[in-house]
Amino acid sequence: MLPQFIPTLVVLAILVLRCSPCLAQTAPQSDPAQTQLAPAAPFDNPQAPGSRPGSIAGTVVDQSGAIVSGAQVNLAGENSSISQQEITGTDGQFLFVNIAPGPFRLAVTSTGFAAQSAAGILRSGEIATLPQIVLSVAENMTEVQVGVSQVEVAAEQIKVQEKQRVLGAIPNFYVSYDPQAVSLNPQQKFQLAWKSIIDPFTFVVVGGTAGVQQAQDHFREYGQGAEGYAKRFGAVYADTITSTFIGGAIFPSLLKQDPRYFYKGTGSKSSRALYAIAFAVRCKGDNGRWQLNYSGIMGSMAAAGISNLYYPPQDRDGFGLTVDNTAIGIGQSAITNLLQEFLIRHLTPKAPKNDPSKP
Repeated sequence: MLPQFIPTLVVLAILVLRCSPCLAQTAPQSDPAQTQLAPAAPFDNPQAPGSRPGSIAGTVVDQSGAIVSGAQVNLAGENSSISQQEITGTDGQFLFVNIAPGPFRLAVTSTGFAAQSAAGILRSGEIATLPQIVLSVAENMTEVQVGVSQVEVAAEQIKVQEKQRVLGAIPNFYVSYDPQAVSLNPQQKFQLAWKSIIDPFTFVVVGGTAGVQQAQDHFREYGQGAEGYAKRFGAVYADTITSTFIGGAIFPSLLKQDPRYFYKGTGSKSSRALYAIAFAVRCKGDNGRWQLNYSGIMGSMAAAGISNLYYPPQDRDGFGLTVDNTAIGIGQSAITNLLQEFLIRHLTPKAPKNDPSKP
């Protein structure tokens, strides 16, 4: 589940940003299916007598910037005068040598990714190094490529999600910006939960929360000093572990539900707002259908019940208070989802560039 501290930190970030100069406008994005190379300077006919062969090199990466090894790169020249094939190495790089000068086109394919292309003109004797070729996760991969398993596609999606950080720091792993995202298997749900609880920023938030509790003398039986702080830190971190694993991995695996928020990004503002609020009590099942979010609601109640094992007796929640806290948690989720739909994506530098609001 998305950490509850994101809404507070985002609001603080907004206040800081409003006091700073206007953010630089983002440069318009080019067509993700075509890498445009800078046009070559005018020159004489490259096929003229005396022209020398050149080479073409480049690197293939995914949307998170990670290298893609084993990608197939096909090179074709004008009128099919060139036809070669290379496979990217462990560094994601490819190299074509002894290439006749003139116009050329590259077609790049890799398991789990949408096809990409690039084009340019090779000059006589030139050693051309192309800009990085970025592959995006393929849509409807299980339908358009026979033999590619859903697990492989989901693994690539998780790799992208684990790069998502609000303001470059706050983990935002439990959001998918891919409208065609496939469901996760149980192992992948636990992997996402594990990544979340061991993230350095999680320890920063837990430490800060424990410090505030100690300053306000919450859970007085824990005492003060280093020992009291350690007990508060342990209790807050235990809350984080139980809520993340129970609501984000255990129940979603047992009930076959997806713990992620799926960004909508299309339609009117009111329809998007209703979508975000409704997501607090509904979710996508592993079968792709909308369901009541049993895993999230039951996970919140179970985590609250388990906390009675380690909080001081006078601070333990009764059943009625546990239900109240669950209702509050649903409200917090609705607010967080609204922030996800209208704000957080714009504050996440490594969010995928494919925007479902654009064709």
